[in-house]
Order: sequence, then C-alpha cells, then structure tokens
Amino acid sequence: MWRCGSSCDRIGPSETRLAAQEAPLRFGVIVFPGTNCDRDTYHVIDTVFRQPVEYIWHQDTDLSPYDCVILPGGFSYGDYLRAGAIARFSPVMRSVERFAREGGLVLGICNGFQVLLEAGLLPGAMLRNDHLQFRCSWVHVRVESTDSPFTSACEEGQVLKLPIAHQEGSYYAPEDLLRQLERRSQILLRYCDPQGRVTRESNPNGSLENIAGICNEGRNVFGLMPHPERCCEPVLGGTDGTFIFRSILGLGAEGRVAAGRAGSGSQQPLSGPGPVGPGSREGC
Repeated sequence: MWRCGSSCDRIGPSETRLAAQEAPLRFGVIVFPGTNCDRDTYHVIDTVFRQPVEYIWHQDTDLSPYDCVILPGGFSYGDYLRAGAIARFSPVMRSVERFAREGGLVLGICNGFQVLLEAGLLPGAMLRNDHLQFRCSWVHVRVESTDSPFTSACEEGQVLKLPIAHQEGSYYAPEDLLRQLERRSQILLRYCDPQGRVTRESNPNGSLENIAGICNEGRNVFGLMPHPERCCEPVLGGTDGTFIFRSILGLGAEGRVAAGRAGSGSQQPLSGPGPVGPGSREGC
C-alpha cells in the first residue's frame, strides 16, 4: 500500500495489488456540520468496493484505525466566510494534518478539496466560478499523471467523465506556484473536452490551467472538484469514478479491465443502485 513518508517510498504495483486483496483498506469518511455527500461516499466504499469504512465526526481526533481518510462534499458550516474556511479549524483537521505528514492517504472531494486548501495541506486557493453561477453538470477531465495512489489505475491522457456541483471551484495559484505544480507533476486532472483537448470552452469554472485536481508534493494528499463517488454505478449515468477508488485500492491494470475504458459510459455494473448526493450553494 502507498504510505508516503519523507521519501515517499512505496511498494511496487504487483505487491500493492496483492496487499489490496489480502488486507482490506480501512476508510474513514469525515463528517462536518453541513457535509452532505458523506452517505454517497460511504455507500461506494461499503457497497461497491466492499471495503471497511466508518464515519468520523468532526470532533473526533483519533485517525489511527484508518489507511485512507476522505473529506467528502457538502457545504461545511454553511460555507460561511469562504468554503472550507471554518471547517479548517475543526478538531479533526489537526489529526488530518498529522495523518498526512505520517504518509496516510487523504482525499478531498469538492468541499473537501476546499477544506484541504484552507488547511494548507494543498497549495493554492479556490475562488468563485468566473461566471458567478452554481454549476451542476457532467464534465470531462484528462489524467495528467498516473504517478499517484489516486490515479495509478488510469492511463496518462485518459479522459474521465465525472459530475461537478459547485459555485466556488475556480482554482487559483500565483504563476510561480503553477509552474512548480507543473514541474513536479502535481496537477493530476485537467478539465478537457470529450476528445481530451484542454480548451477554454471545456473549463466549467475558470480554473487556471484548467486544473480540476492536484496532489501535494508527497503525492499522498489529493483534492478534486468533480465527484467520483457520484459515478461509480451505471444507474447513475457513468462509472468513471471507479478509477479513482480502484487506484486507491491498488487494483491497477486489473481494475481497468474490469471497469472498462473511461468516458464510454458502458462499464460493467459493480453493484446495485446508490443515492446521489444533493447540491449546495458553494460546493458539494
């Protein structure tokens, strides 16, 4: 399993897949006041991937039972001040920071991404969409790097079709930071058209460089605005979100064969119907 220390050492792909089969990954889904995608995320992990998962209330501080902690979508604390600005000070976040420093996997989805930015666990900031509208739609994103535990089951250049639902999703970073993210391959996902072309028209919120998801320098913390948990079953209109979770589980190439190619919308069913989380004012 990926467990990034200071040198970000990791087990090889074949060993990772074997470990995933032998020992389930233990997931924790953090719940802030105002979180509304926690059940969606729990459902995917529990029902679709059949992995052990528990809710983590925002006042809890013991993350030792978990291998991967997920900050799901919603509008934590009503998104007052800024999306994620108050949640960043919840008691659990100090533990998340320590968990990440020790190499634990941290995934922030939509509002969870905003919280990670506010907490300084990921670089940059999130602004309101450039059109100043809440946007709920399907988008395409291109996988820019597979050198992470969150995209390792993908192929570089692969196009994923994922849903978004946010009003504060325009990623911003100063020019020098953008160049650093590029050099270090920390930009994992970019908004694109169905053919994989990164264009202004395919950018749903005005994010600089069409950025849809980034990781930290240690590559064990990942934030993205699209919702992979909302497209892991055919009944929901697509299953490309499974690539993110299969990557975390270390299923690699076998996962690609089982799930089919991204963007096709014709992957094989993994489970029965599941709920779709509601939208929110700022980001969910």
